[in-house]
Amino acid sequence: MSKTVTPYNDATRTKKEQVEEMFDNIAHRYDFLNHLLSLGIDITWRRKAVKYIGAIQPKKILDVASGTGDFAFEALKLNPEKIIGFDLSEGMMNYGRAKATKMNVSNIVEFVKGDSEKMPFADNSFDAITVGFGVRNFENLEAGLREMYRVTRTGGKIAILEASQPQNTIIKALFGLYFGKVVPMIGRMFSKDARAYSYLPESVAAFPQGFDFIKILENIGFRNIKWQPLTFGACAFYSMEK
Repeated sequence: MSKTVTPYNDATRTKKEQVEEMFDNIAHRYDFLNHLLSLGIDITWRRKAVKYIGAIQPKKILDVASGTGDFAFEALKLNPEKIIGFDLSEGMMNYGRAKATKMNVSNIVEFVKGDSEKMPFADNSFDAITVGFGVRNFENLEAGLREMYRVTRTGGKIAILEASQPQNTIIKALFGLYFGKVVPMIGRMFSKDARAYSYLPESVAAFPQGFDFIKILENIGFRNIKWQPLTFGACAFYSMEK
């Protein structure tokens, strides 16, 4: 079980409530900071994940913790019939909806607000699921993963990208300096939310890494699980099937 880390360390509110507030607060700067802080490499990570789910030519895709929809829009290249972007933050999704309108794909990409631990979708509804840097924000990790399993059809594919800690000692030290000092400083400068980008490295450090996460996924019932560190281990790509 992962240690619970919350954005604002407020014991009077749930993690879900704090995560929703945090993303509402930074929505106006999220895309800019996401690409800046990852040096634009996050785009190649999503492409790799979308290529994986594309092997089954999914017609209906669920993008969990969709935010402003970068993963959902990347998945458009698979020519699906429908993509649902699912998220807690209305503020983030409003930017996603604006993008969908600008791209003239609102008929394909739809954003739905809700709790990932209690999804309003029927069993076996989706051919594929993507999650980009969102599972560590679940209040109950296992509950969220069980819901993802439930709404995926048998044979469906799931692609999860999550920030991780490099294993190489030197790279880990550099990563720790960048994530622990530089990222919060830049985040505060541009987003005006002092905690949002300090929560990021804290939540990454608390999240089960590699084989520890794979064990959780196996217990849920996922199969053919693979873990691939990307960009010296700064990102972890978990691929699996139901």
